[in-house]
Amino acid sequence: MARPQQDRAVSTRETILRAAAQVFDECGYSGAGINSILERAGTTAGALYFHFKSKEGLARAVVLEQAADLAFPEGEAGLQQLLDMTMYLATELQNNVLLRAGVKLAVEQGESGLREFAVYEYWVEQFAAELRTAREMGQLLPEVEEGQFARVLVASFTGTQVMSKISTGHADLPEQIALMWRYLLRAVATPQALGELVIVREGVGATGDGGGEAARGEAGQS
Repeated sequence: MARPQQDRAVSTRETILRAAAQVFDECGYSGAGINSILERAGTTAGALYFHFKSKEGLARAVVLEQAADLAFPEGEAGLQQLLDMTMYLATELQNNVLLRAGVKLAVEQGESGLREFAVYEYWVEQFAAELRTAREMGQLLPEVEEGQFARVLVASFTGTQVMSKISTGHADLPEQIALMWRYLLRAVATPQALGELVIVREGVGATGDGGGEAARGEAGQS
């Protein structure tokens, strides 16, 4: 009998988490009321507080579990994989409510008082791992330190998505991330790598007509 109860508990927690993500995404932390989350989840206050001790705890869970639905594209390793990851994230922010709410709460932590930096460290490590592979592949300039650039990349992506959210509701985010890369690649990639990389590959981060934007030649031009 224990297993069905455990399964129901997991399902209830998931339902509450996703309902909260929807409300946080729509209303922000301050505007998100517990009653609205309960109504969206179709559950009771007792069930919510069994899994999450407070509204702050629920927001923290959304922040920390923002990547739960992501399935990064599998392709070429190194810098190309890093490009594909960030373009994939750009399109997911347009459609993935859990990711979008988690990012929103992480950026607006002053409003909630969360002070949760672990999610930024998570993304730094994800990017740094691909940069270490890029180093092994000879794609990085000698002066580039993988961990440092990973932090710069997280900061650049965060700032770009905030500006895109304010200006177009993330409608132009893939294009803005592609623009970001056209400049960043010149600072970190070898000339040979610049000639081989594609910023937006067909089916990965493409919008509109679905076409790809090649970095070949572009990234290396002055």
